[in-house]
Amino acid sequence: MWIFLLLMTAVLCFAQENSDRAVPLLSGTAAFVTNFDGGHADVRPAFAPVLLVPIRENWLIEGRGGLEGDFERKDNGSFGGPVSSELQYLQLDYIANKYVTFSAGRYLTPFGIYNERLYPLFIRNFQQEPFTLGLTGESSDGAMLRGGFQVANGVDLTYATYFSTLSTVNKLDSDRAAGGRVSFYFPKRRFEIGSSWKHLLQEERTNSYGAHLAWQPYSVPFDLRAEYAHDIKGKAYWIESAYKLSSIPVAQAVTRHTQVVVRLQQFLIGKDIGENDEYELPDVRTTQVEGGLNYYFRDDIRLQASYGRAFGTDGNRNIWTIGATYRFAMPLWPGDWQ
Repeated sequence: MWIFLLLMTAVLCFAQENSDRAVPLLSGTAAFVTNFDGGHADVRPAFAPVLLVPIRENWLIEGRGGLEGDFERKDNGSFGGPVSSELQYLQLDYIANKYVTFSAGRYLTPFGIYNERLYPLFIRNFQQEPFTLGLTGESSDGAMLRGGFQVANGVDLTYATYFSTLSTVNKLDSDRAAGGRVSFYFPKRRFEIGSSWKHLLQEERTNSYGAHLAWQPYSVPFDLRAEYAHDIKGKAYWIESAYKLSSIPVAQAVTRHTQVVVRLQQFLIGKDIGENDEYELPDVRTTQVEGGLNYYFRDDIRLQASYGRAFGTDGNRNIWTIGATYRFAMPLWPGDWQ
């Protein structure tokens, strides 16, 4: 976390010297989540600040840090435990044109859709992360090209390709790898389908593959998302749907703020079982079904509650989650945000 704060101070000074109009924006999420997993309770407060620093018209510095506690009940009834910090990404973006953006630094690995789009605490429908995140990795250090363009009437193609270097520096760890993602988006249907790949350029030099889809129809407040990932540690998939009750005419004061969410996911162990604890993956084949409610008091405050049942070859267990999230955004000094 200290690394993130020092780098944030440096980029703010740089931005002040290089732009009179561009205003840095500080945003992020604070969350307080309580999990009951198989009768074991833990409390996880979290704070994830996001910094955006525009420089002139084509340059942007962006970064996100993470601070999370993992507090368990002690013998005396109190809660305590470690607090971890991480630098999730800190990158320099050059927006060459509407078709391509070049990024360098530490970035979120573009594999599937969860890591880049759904990971933030305020965006995710369930506070528990899916199994696929442990397979696809979270961050990489290196360079990335990404963009999109129209390939036919009503069909857009988006792409991301990257190279990452090996790093064993604390908070900046990364594998030496190359990979990318390609997606086809149909704006009239609000439907996307795509695939991802990653080739490890060290150790076993293994390959990882993935696929994803997302659908948000115009006619109803409904979301459908799914993701699949496969590598040496195993293979996993999840499918998740969310429905906003705003279309129900009864008790509109409550239903228009309420969202029902359901998720099914499964993990199958692979050849390299020994690493699963490190990546927070199950040690056995596991199927998990979850359902929950999200209630939005305001656009920036949300209350969450969910229940799940995990079915594994080593036994079954219940998973309860209760949490609250708060999202904030503020300019760091007066001016125009660009």
